[in-house]
Amino acid sequence: MTVMTRPQESPQVSPCPQDFRVVVRIDSWESTSVYPNGHFVRVLGRIGDLEGEIATILVENSISVAPFSEAQMCEMPVNTPENPWKVSPEEEQERKDLRKTHLVFSIDPKGCEDVDDTLSVRTLNNGNLELGVHIADVTHFVAPNSYLDIEARTRATTYYLADRRYDMLPSILSADLCSLLGGVDRYAVSVMWELDKTSYEIKKVWYGRTIIRSAYKLFYEAAQELLDGNFNIVDDIPEFRDLNEKSRQAKLEELVWAVGKLTDIARHVRAKRHGALELEGVEVRVQLDEKKNICDLIPKQPLEVHETVAECMILANHWVAKKIWESFPHQALLRQHPPPHQEFFSELRECAKAKGFFIDTRSNKTLADSLDNANDPNDPIVNRLLRSMATQAMSNALYFSTGSCAEEEFRHYGLALDKYTHFTSPIRRYSDIIVHRLLMAAISKDKKMESKENLFSNKDLEELCRHINNRNRAAQHSQKQSTELFQCMYFKDKDQETEDRCISDGIIYSVRTNGVLVFIPRFGIKGAAYLKNKDGLVISCGPDSRSEWKPGSLQRFQNKITSTTTGGESVTFHLFDHITVRISVQASRCHSDTIRLEIISNKPYMTPDTELFHQSSLLLKSDLVKEVTRSVEEAQLAQEVKVNVIQEDYQKYCQTKGRSLYTLLEEIRDLALLDVSDSHGI
Repeated sequence: MTVMTRPQESPQVSPCPQDFRVVVRIDSWESTSVYPNGHFVRVLGRIGDLEGEIATILVENSISVAPFSEAQMCEMPVNTPENPWKVSPEEEQERKDLRKTHLVFSIDPKGCEDVDDTLSVRTLNNGNLELGVHIADVTHFVAPNSYLDIEARTRATTYYLADRRYDMLPSILSADLCSLLGGVDRYAVSVMWELDKTSYEIKKVWYGRTIIRSAYKLFYEAAQELLDGNFNIVDDIPEFRDLNEKSRQAKLEELVWAVGKLTDIARHVRAKRHGALELEGVEVRVQLDEKKNICDLIPKQPLEVHETVAECMILANHWVAKKIWESFPHQALLRQHPPPHQEFFSELRECAKAKGFFIDTRSNKTLADSLDNANDPNDPIVNRLLRSMATQAMSNALYFSTGSCAEEEFRHYGLALDKYTHFTSPIRRYSDIIVHRLLMAAISKDKKMESKENLFSNKDLEELCRHINNRNRAAQHSQKQSTELFQCMYFKDKDQETEDRCISDGIIYSVRTNGVLVFIPRFGIKGAAYLKNKDGLVISCGPDSRSEWKPGSLQRFQNKITSTTTGGESVTFHLFDHITVRISVQASRCHSDTIRLEIISNKPYMTPDTELFHQSSLLLKSDLVKEVTRSVEEAQLAQEVKVNVIQEDYQKYCQTKGRSLYTLLEEIRDLALLDVSDSHGI
């Protein structure tokens, strides 16, 4: 477990540097003592230092980021300017070559290096369409039970934090030979469907290993602009820069047709999945500049092209799931999402009722339709919050072995599919590597050939699924913690009285006995705002709507809460009311800092006009870069002063191995279905 060290700490822990985060090992805990006995393991970093806090997140989630070993790297192919990697003649004979016949391209976030999926669409000679999903052939380079395979299995996933990632595979694969970059030859595993030219009904499907050369590496925003008919974005697409006008126009028309046709197909595919849920969580992106400094904290905005790519991936995952289950009914790795318990939807139903909406939760289709209809034309955030509540009411999807449960339990509730798996991201998910091996074995079985793949038994696969599910929870938790860390670093040490950016509009999405839960759209922050303080005073809002603390009491109703002072003044806060909140950071002696929200007005925050808002947004980005970078540099300089002391102490200790009690407790907490908002004491 990690602790923060201060003067006069518990005598059971060995002496270590003060004001640092450290790892300790609990050795025993006497039943007659309130303190456990333990020993110091190692220093992680200074409290408040970015790298030290990130190291703490990794330790708390049992994430290993040690460099890949020499033995693992020796298994890797070579790709250098002196010795470039090439497609082998043997593979050319065995694979279907798509390099001259298919327009293949990728659509990913800006700056993405691990491109593990590409798409293609073309018209066949018979007039029908062919849709292709082409996935990096990682299993060609990662042999079963090799040193690298064992390491990838242990890591189970790539860990994405707010400002960095820790790869499941070495960069020679994840960012190079298994990354389907533009203009280079790559091995892929493809699923290609022949579709009716008008109805888009699937006529036939083909699975197999291919060779591709991606023509374009598009980012989401560029693809959306092309879809919307804004062709000025072409200047931002590198593949168009060196073309003459005639070639440029021809290739642009070809690409625009492909993106548009993919979107049409995706719309049709989604419409066929009756009951598929469109759910929304609050996901915040840390925007970085070229030097990897933080530019801004931005809630991710959905685009239609996101859905286009997602639908193609879902289609591939669904068809691969069917294929491997048909071939190996008792040892296929699938992904299930069980229906939620109806009682978990009670808060969602009550909140929607407060706005005059009825949410029917009897099935995934009725829930999806109800959420689609629950739109407030005057406040689109209401629908976002309702979808977020629906997400929180559900359990997580899990990997499982098909031999461990009955077929009726295979269903994926959220996607409205009878069978589903993960096939499309083998660079960053070990589950997909297993699925690729199963698919290759299924293809060999169809051809009456002996399989080269060593498949897991049902028992071993079930154990592996438990491990991968555990690591996925750790990945989700660490990503959430890192985002909260950057939110706190941004707001820390700001003067809340004078800093306008610390004041924001918030919307109430839940009522508790002593306060409300508030969502701040600008920063994607959710948190508690108390209506009664530690002194027992309640909030009061005068004629100017400004808040102050006075003696009084609170009365909670189903969809509102009323604060009444002893002088007879009262103010009521309703679900989905917009209020003005002050954002600050609550420092903690023993835990991570947390965001603190304080209601300063029961009226919405009046934002400046559009022009001033954009100017403020630019100022925000500039200041964030300066302030966070400055704080990190100052912490690093301060750390250098005591670096010798730390090194001397560190040399005396070594990290113990094995599962810690802290890790076990973290896993138990991850399994809890309680709303995280409860941790705020509301």
